[in-house]
Amino acid sequence: MKFLSFTHNGVNSWGAVLDQGDSKQVIVDLGLIMGGTLQSAIENQQLDQAKLHAIQGSNFISLSDVQFRAPITNPGKIACIGVNYKNRNAEYKDGSADPVFPSLFMRTPDSFTVHKEPLWRPPESDQLDYEGEIVIVIGKEGRRIAEEDAYDHIAGLTIMNEGTLRDWVRHAKFNVTQGKNFVNSGSLGPWMVSADEFDAQKYENMHITTNVNGELRQDDTTASMMFPLKYIISYCSKFFHLKPGDIIATGTPNGAGARFDPPKYLVPGDIIEVEVEGIGKLVNGVIDEPIESK
Repeated sequence: MKFLSFTHNGVNSWGAVLDQGDSKQVIVDLGLIMGGTLQSAIENQQLDQAKLHAIQGSNFISLSDVQFRAPITNPGKIACIGVNYKNRNAEYKDGSADPVFPSLFMRTPDSFTVHKEPLWRPPESDQLDYEGEIVIVIGKEGRRIAEEDAYDHIAGLTIMNEGTLRDWVRHAKFNVTQGKNFVNSGSLGPWMVSADEFDAQKYENMHITTNVNGELRQDDTTASMMFPLKYIISYCSKFFHLKPGDIIATGTPNGAGARFDPPKYLVPGDIIEVEVEGIGKLVNGVIDEPIESK
């Protein structure tokens, strides 16, 4: 089931998205029924209860009448895996062997905007780039989780456009943090699809694409990952205490704008669509960052 966080008539809430045919989608306001947030429902193991309320729901809200929020509005951790698709490693053309362990960096919540809101290109750089990614939402806490148990710790999956300022990731020798954390440079959403919609076979062969202005730029499946979802969870749990609501972005396929010759960086007016099989489509435009007058 699709669960989302949203604002309706100035009130923040969360709910489930139901399809009513003819491409019509409505929301059951679970915040009104159950209270709390999607994150607290995950923490309290209430998603099964939420599904029952959604199926029995009435007083629907049209999906078009709400403002999207990030599915998890206050994650304890936002961990991001880098260079995880085999083709992506080859894309660097540096002759390096496939990595033995995943690369990992952290992002802050305010470095993301949401579905249908624009990414911000900051005045410090004209090298804003896109990266379509599948995102794990942790549902059950754990340390040193075995790979064979990893899927049991997933609450659901969502989508990220892991926007990056390419020149700023090269400001320092040993990290990429600066170029990954400009305000509203990336995006999350539009919702989380609960883990009961997936099985091991789906996790291990999910199709992901990124289109910019209708042009296909990224096209791959999780079968190309060097470190699959279950490995990522197990690996991260060795040093993190993974907790409900933590999110882990799992890497992007080849085809980012920086890898074209010449590069195809994002400019105001561009439209980016990241689509993942079984989850949906995350859509964002691009604007120059609004700069308040001093």
